[in-house]
Amino acid sequence: METRAARPAAVAEAAARRVRRSAPPGAAGRLMIIAADHPARGALRAGADPLAMGDRAGLLERMCAALARPGVDGVLGTPDVIEDLLLLGALDGKVVLGSMNRGGLAGASFEIDDRFTAYTAQAIAAGGLDGGKMLLRIDLDDPATARTLEACAHAVTGLAGHGLMAMVEPFISTRGSGGAVRNLLTPEAMITAVSIASGLGATSAHTWLKVPVVDRMEEVMAASALPALLLGGEVPADPDAALAGWQKALALPSVRGLVVGRTLLYPPDDDVAGAVDAAVGLL
Repeated sequence: METRAARPAAVAEAAARRVRRSAPPGAAGRLMIIAADHPARGALRAGADPLAMGDRAGLLERMCAALARPGVDGVLGTPDVIEDLLLLGALDGKVVLGSMNRGGLAGASFEIDDRFTAYTAQAIAAGGLDGGKMLLRIDLDDPATARTLEACAHAVTGLAGHGLMAMVEPFISTRGSGGAVRNLLTPEAMITAVSIASGLGATSAHTWLKVPVVDRMEEVMAASALPALLLGGEVPADPDAALAGWQKALALPSVRGLVVGRTLLYPPDDDVAGAVDAAVGLL
């Protein structure tokens, strides 16, 4: 905190010093990425604690513990989180992916209108990051979906222009009776979402998918030839069942690893190292 207040230029200096991997993400095989881009969208809940991710010092401590474990390749985060980790010297040799659209705030009436309020493709390239991630929730009853689709397509094109990974996290979404947005996690919905996401942008040469584990994953993954990473989602009541689901899906040829946040950072037993090691063991 003192550094941020007294020497804001230290962020750029730390970014310039960061030791980068020589090969692009995915070139060395499976990827294990720790995600922490939830707070910028106002999604702070982990397990039973509605404000778990609202404690930045606690989040960074957990992130550093996870990143230090063998087999962890990198991190996904918004600029504030990435810069905190840069200042802590935790990102040398790591894959760093910038989260781009965080404007669809959790619970907002405009949630589907997921504006790009964090990284841009240009900033990701200038900062020496390895790629960008975008959330694409498709609600056929919400006209704001069109704006999000268009913005994601531009981001895919922009990142590809710099030769950087564009990670798209697609869902078919709907609003329930209470107005809350929920993602449809049926095989049919995910097949549709994957198909739409795969066609975004002027080229898909650098596009990866970030997908949940659902039933009939082999059919979901057959909807696209793009590489994919599995997401973690909410902290599961049964961590062993979550591990089993990941393990089964990782056997599919297009699945190249995991992007997991709260499930590993806030496990039920609070053993971050143990949770991360168990996930890495699947790879």
